[in-house]
Amino acid sequence: MIIAGGGPAGIGAAYAAAEAGAKTLLVERYGRLGGTAIHSLVGPLMGGVESRIVREVTQALGGCTVDFQKADLQLYDLLAAKGVEILLHAPVVDVQREAGKLNGVILNCREGNRSLTARTMIDATGDGEVAFRAGVPFKTGRESDGLTQPMSIMYTIGNIDPARRFLCCSEEQARQVMVNGRTWEEIVMEARSLGELPESVGVIRLYTSRRADENIVNATQVNFLNGTLSADLTRAEIEGRRQAFGILEFLRLTLPGYENACISGMPAAIGVRETRRFEGMARLEKENCLQGTRFSDAIVRRAAFPIDIHNPAGCGQAAGHDENVVGTAERGKPYDIPYGVLVPRRLNGLLLAGRCISASHEALASCRVMCIAMALGAAAGAAAAYASRHNCEVRDVPPAELAPLLFDRE
Repeated sequence: MIIAGGGPAGIGAAYAAAEAGAKTLLVERYGRLGGTAIHSLVGPLMGGVESRIVREVTQALGGCTVDFQKADLQLYDLLAAKGVEILLHAPVVDVQREAGKLNGVILNCREGNRSLTARTMIDATGDGEVAFRAGVPFKTGRESDGLTQPMSIMYTIGNIDPARRFLCCSEEQARQVMVNGRTWEEIVMEARSLGELPESVGVIRLYTSRRADENIVNATQVNFLNGTLSADLTRAEIEGRRQAFGILEFLRLTLPGYENACISGMPAAIGVRETRRFEGMARLEKENCLQGTRFSDAIVRRAAFPIDIHNPAGCGQAAGHDENVVGTAERGKPYDIPYGVLVPRRLNGLLLAGRCISASHEALASCRVMCIAMALGAAAGAAAAYASRHNCEVRDVPPAELAPLLFDRE
């Protein structure tokens, strides 16, 4: 089989498929494995999930706070040990399909285009590059206006006083943690109103990194652009990096212990939260995430993450109709994800994995995070291996047969 995309979903898919005995090729458009966790410095790896494979992969990385400098090599070694063949610098540029079935992909390799065929392909590219080129119907953004969640440059700042390192992981914490007698939210929102921060920045999240004198910063926000258009991505990259330096200056002037802070790591590519969501045999809905729905055909169990909608038209979390209010992510109950969200409705030979699965805008805001994406990939890899072994289409795979491959023995 061929897996397109070397991010968390692709890693999970390759690990599961090779472990199940399938001949597996993982192709990646960039020069490093890890997806946004490496290229966009997105960390820590977020989302709770019941998944043996996610647990084993994160343990191999030393936990969910990864070392950005070597995690890609750790992933390469992990997959190579399973027998996965890996091809970097090989983006998908076209597909081969016939009579409702996907037969292969065309890669733009450095030596020229290469045509590869496989019984089953897994699209773990995030943007759904394979499914898009194969003509699978999709939607983008929220129902009201089609706007997607904003893109962000995440980066690291170093040279912080370790004894005074400040942490704020969410909008809720920003309303609780204090700096010089005021909440962090009050300070940030005042700076925004005075023009000291961009209008799109309503919260500055500062996470831990592997170094005591360093933070991972999640604050920049570029709205109204499409992550599948090169011109929009260009504008987002430039604007996001400009915001990063402005936020650094604000932190140096505002936070004790940050007077000498500097940007210690800038990503190779901006982080994209949402683009195409493809039509599948089933669709994950917001209510499933809030109510903790259990599915008889579950291939991901106990997924746990809030409905984390970064405001498509304003700052912070989306909050009703007021784009200038920093909302709060809705929290639900741990939920299952059914097999049908991985299976395109009208195309054989392809499975979806990661943030291109069949889900509503709101549900995607929960299941798009990296540990859940990895679990989705693991399910796709296990299903593709089963289809190959039993000579059936992926839509005919019985999900119950995948449980021994995906979960610990009950």
